[in-house]
Amino acid sequence: MSALPDPEVDVGFDLIVVGAGFAGMYMLHKARGMGLRARVFEAGDGVGGTWYWNRYPGARCDVESMEYSYQFSNDLQQDWHWTERFAPQPEILRYANHVADRFDLRADIRFDTRVQSAQFDEPSARWTVRTDRGDVVTGQYLVMATGCLSSTNMPAFPGLGSFKGQSYHTGAWPHEPVDFTGKRVGVIGTGSSAIQSIPIIARQASELVVFQRTANYSVPAHNAPLDPDYEAEVKADYPAFRERNSQMMAAFGSRLQVPDRPALSATPEEHRQAFDKAWERGGLGFQRSFNDLMIDSRANEIAKSYVHERIRGIVKDQATADLLCPTQVLGCKRMCVDSGYFDTFNLPHVKLVDIRPKGIEAITPTGVRAAGQDFELDVIVYATGFDAMTGSLLKIDIRGRDGVMLADAWSAGPRTYLGLNVAGFPNLFTISGPGSPSVLTNMIVSIEQHVNWIGGCIDWMRANRRRSIEATPQAQEEWVGHVNAVASGTLYPGCNSWYLGANVPGKTRVFMPLLGFPPYVERCNQVAANGYEGFELRA
Repeated sequence: MSALPDPEVDVGFDLIVVGAGFAGMYMLHKARGMGLRARVFEAGDGVGGTWYWNRYPGARCDVESMEYSYQFSNDLQQDWHWTERFAPQPEILRYANHVADRFDLRADIRFDTRVQSAQFDEPSARWTVRTDRGDVVTGQYLVMATGCLSSTNMPAFPGLGSFKGQSYHTGAWPHEPVDFTGKRVGVIGTGSSAIQSIPIIARQASELVVFQRTANYSVPAHNAPLDPDYEAEVKADYPAFRERNSQMMAAFGSRLQVPDRPALSATPEEHRQAFDKAWERGGLGFQRSFNDLMIDSRANEIAKSYVHERIRGIVKDQATADLLCPTQVLGCKRMCVDSGYFDTFNLPHVKLVDIRPKGIEAITPTGVRAAGQDFELDVIVYATGFDAMTGSLLKIDIRGRDGVMLADAWSAGPRTYLGLNVAGFPNLFTISGPGSPSVLTNMIVSIEQHVNWIGGCIDWMRANRRRSIEATPQAQEEWVGHVNAVASGTLYPGCNSWYLGANVPGKTRVFMPLLGFPPYVERCNQVAANGYEGFELRA
């Protein structure tokens, strides 16, 4: 690796961006097109964000490839060719690097640089940003493109750090391949990263022990090489395809034939027909087999029973199958998409350990103590998820008006207006922040919508000679109430999920994402059309 450049001292930026994932890269491209002088800081040594860090075996997107990509450049979306229906992590990372190369983005990105603090100065209405490498820069606008799932969550297990073997976290995987051949491996967690990686690890390990606290719902991906006829069909009319997706509640999946009818009005035969069709097709469309699965607990129970039946039909040992059948509301935790996950537990060298009663009792020098037993291991894989949506933001010492820390402003849970700005923090924008649809949508679509809105806002401020914009406390509180009111009309808050921050001890439980992409976009457009109502604008 080449030597890192000297620390930068520059007080002349218009825009400072933290993070060089898909959000940070597009924000930089947008800023350049507006004639703004911008600087991006990125902790990793390359672009890609989530797809840079999450290199664990089997990592794959759960949104189909033809939809999980930028749409701001028609030439880009026409030229790029995906090879699989659901793109794997290495291919998504290649795509991110292709975008960085195509638009020469690296010239304005400082890699291997972690932002430590950001301080708003009221007299100048500018942000001062400091990094771990000694950079000190200022800019009028600060955009946090730190990602929703980028801050790894490592529970404080007793004895953590005492293990003498190899340890890995799925959210911070080594760049070099990890060989599990002939090793005794323990995987802690059964969320999405575990469900994707366990079948791969099981192919190599001599013994695999999976420690499960909460069983999760997973549907098959039925991944395959991308159908060239389908690719040609989409590319022949990409704008219309994107527009149809933008009208979907999650901003993807418009080509699915989603029944506009409730499960409660259907017969058992019709239930099976719809669920069978969705299961065999694969992917997240299963959750939309009927339109009442996430708003009526009776309908949800019908879908739960079907998934339980499927699991019991795959897993031969019925005691193990029972443990793998989730008890919570289907969909209140993000549905997982897998390739052979449940089949893996039929292998003789794979063992499932229920840790619900006491959790992980201890990490020991030789392995894991759980369920009153010591398991000797050579490798421990922590698939313990993320401090979602707020973790990466709160790791930075962000201080707004009067020196108030963001961590203090959010002590009772994250508060934003539109998921874009925080009262008391002028000229600070968050991309896919809490209070926006973000993780309940196709993330790249939500990212582009946010960046376009921020760009339009800055353009308007320059044209109207405004130097700062800040959410009013009233607008912010009303928005937080709106986000939670929408969620309370559904079954989403019905379990302890990372949507609520329940996976992180001590984190205040607030439902963070907003349900519904189209009405959110309409509201954002309305706010802008009305001169940025709900914001205080200073000349």
